Amino acid sequence: MDIEELRNYCLRKKGVSEDFPFDEDTLVFKVMNKIFCLTSLTPPFTINLKCDPERAVELREKYEEVQPGFHMNKTHWNTVDMEGTLNDKFIMELIDHSYNMVVAGLTKKNKEYLKKL
Repeated sequence: MDIEELRNYCLRKKGVSEDFPFDEDTLVFKVMNKIFCLTSLTPPFTINLKCDPERAVELREKYEEVQPGFHMNKTHWNTVDMEGTLNDKFIMELIDHSYNMVVAGLTKKNKEYLKKL
């Protein structure tokens, strides 16, 4: 998965926007204004994804490409090396998990709005 495929995959999800809130190099994807994925446009190509804390530890132990979230809360975020051996389907599952974790934490009002999109 390259940066364009990542961008297209994230933007197809309900309620998602993209932004550069930190600097011109860090592309951020948000659902209802809450971050679920971010990446640097400068190599190496990695993405930060939200993750259930127990699953985060399991993924880090199983996959060399999954590390504690760089510049993020390491309990809830992983950094995934996109240049490793992880296949696109698995990466999409990790993105979906991150998106779903953020959606689960939205207010009832925002969840209802998102369902209508």
